[in-house]
Amino acid sequence: MRAVPACAAAGVAGETAVTFTPMSAAGDRFAEFWDTKGYVVADGAMGTQLFAMGLTSGDAPERSNLLAPGRIRDVHRGHLRAGADLVLTNSFGGNGLRLRLHNLDGRVLELNEAAARIAREATEAEQRRDARTMLVAGSMGPTGELLEPLGSLTVADCEQAFATQAEGLAQGGADLLWLETLSDLGEVEAAVRGARRACDLPVAVTLSFDTAGRTMMGAGGAEAAERLGDLELAALGANCGNNIADTESAALEIRAALGDLPVISKPNAGIPYWGGNTFHYTGTPEILAAHAHRARQGGVQIIGGCCGSTPAHIAKIAAVLAGDQPVPEIMYPTGDEGSAALTDAAPDRDRSRRRQR
Repeated sequence: MRAVPACAAAGVAGETAVTFTPMSAAGDRFAEFWDTKGYVVADGAMGTQLFAMGLTSGDAPERSNLLAPGRIRDVHRGHLRAGADLVLTNSFGGNGLRLRLHNLDGRVLELNEAAARIAREATEAEQRRDARTMLVAGSMGPTGELLEPLGSLTVADCEQAFATQAEGLAQGGADLLWLETLSDLGEVEAAVRGARRACDLPVAVTLSFDTAGRTMMGAGGAEAAERLGDLELAALGANCGNNIADTESAALEIRAALGDLPVISKPNAGIPYWGGNTFHYTGTPEILAAHAHRARQGGVQIIGGCCGSTPAHIAKIAAVLAGDQPVPEIMYPTGDEGSAALTDAAPDRDRSRRRQR
């Protein structure tokens, strides 16, 4: 039976810290992958699949954990059967500050517990079917607010938001917490502190590098590695971002700046463009698989896809990394790839990317 992590329910609102050993706990969970194949295949997008299943723009994807758990389970199953070793829960916008926009801020624990439980059920079913280790990572996206003095969000409130979300994910059975698509290193630090007030799960972090290889708040890969490298994280890396090339470059920059800490690369499936009545992405499974090969050659150990990526992308990544299929002879374009397909909807691309994951 899987051990339940120690949660500090009382400590979430108070000052008592939880005793944790993040690196050893993470090592226990990742040891089998490092010993057998040396890398982990992460999943693809959740929101992209949910929109294809009928999720309405503007609604909270996390609501589906309660109203349509079968849909969420199907998304996880699709990525796992494609070859993913690790799936992220449907909880990207599951902190209280984001859920407040949908009048769901009073249900943070419920929604996150459900997200982790659904992912746990899916992985355990697939492990019985496939007899391989699979992990559940509790997805935790940004608050959407700016910390003081640039905004009105206090560090204490930021920590509290992530602590409550982490508690729900731990209760639902997550193996580790996965802070993703972050831009502000201060928010990362507050999020990690909040998560560790709530439970003893390992914490992985990925930043979104959007402009000239930097986050929206101006941090580069080397700066992120230097500032966050002492947080005893389970892994650090890049996800989402402006394009595959920038995400890849940032992940390799982080790899060069770190010692033995596992590095993550989880880029979008190219650049989104508006076609018909929905968004499409320029990155084919072959393009993401070529990226995965380059990233792995550069020392990146955890590789998957973000917005726009599907089980087909993950299947290609898994097959190429395993050596079951040849590496696609594709160099990802560095210019205006897909520009002919892009429309005046370009200003909406950032919002789409962050909403869909």
